[in-house]
Amino acid sequence: MEKREVEIAVISDVHLGTYGCHAKELLKYLKSIKPKMIILNGDIIDIWQFSKRYWPETHMKIIRKLMKFVVEGVPVYYLTGNHDELLRKFADMHMGAFHLQNKLVLELDGKKAWFFHGDIFDVTMQHSKWLAKLGAVGYDSLILLNSMVNWCLAVFGREKMSFSQKVKAKFKDAVKFINSFEQTAADLAIEKGYEYVVCGHIHQPEMREIITENGKVMYLNSGDWVESLTALEYTNKEWKVFNYEAKDFEKDEVEQGVLSDSEDLHSKLDINTLLQKIKLEIV
Repeated sequence: MEKREVEIAVISDVHLGTYGCHAKELLKYLKSIKPKMIILNGDIIDIWQFSKRYWPETHMKIIRKLMKFVVEGVPVYYLTGNHDELLRKFADMHMGAFHLQNKLVLELDGKKAWFFHGDIFDVTMQHSKWLAKLGAVGYDSLILLNSMVNWCLAVFGREKMSFSQKVKAKFKDAVKFINSFEQTAADLAIEKGYEYVVCGHIHQPEMREIITENGKVMYLNSGDWVESLTALEYTNKEWKVFNYEAKDFEKDEVEQGVLSDSEDLHSKLDINTLLQKIKLEIV
């Protein structure tokens, strides 16, 4: 597959280290694009549920691929989220083309864009972190159960289903939380004078203009790589939501195999080259 040129690719809520992570699909996506900048908008590595017992090769390949972008000089911004909040103590760290931050403001074709994960708007995170962590374990278990059910459905030729999306649709509080999250992000962005506000956190891909009595803003959410399998892309002054479709990558899978890596990341990722770039940047 010929690589698509993308000015900015925004990815969030990958949750590497959990059973629900679709690392194989994300790797295919990353290999299909030629970005000028990558923004990782939180919860890339799930430190809350990280376990040495579960770290598949595909999860490691994601790290290698991102590091390869850094070696090639592609700016990679890692914005911290709640599941990788331990990294916040190292915020504002810059090593070569890699930047670890809590938030990011960019000017895109004369318009200001504000990027941050969004967990700051989550009341549960602020006041009952233990409850949020318990919920994360429950969510991961639900996703694992959902995967097994979907496997059975596929065997019998039935359409796959999403347990969590059904839960969100059934409970009004979940819908209310999402609407409140989006409105709060929009209000704050308008107050600060931004034209775009880009979040993650709620695993709900979105791109819509929100108008209030104080102004308007384009609200964007990159979704996740647990269920939605989505990313945000900015090219030619326009944003769009990328939706992963397995059929679009079938040819690559046949040619390269499911777990192979035609770009040979092991040989191309020279750690010494990376360290030299970092040293030059510091000097």
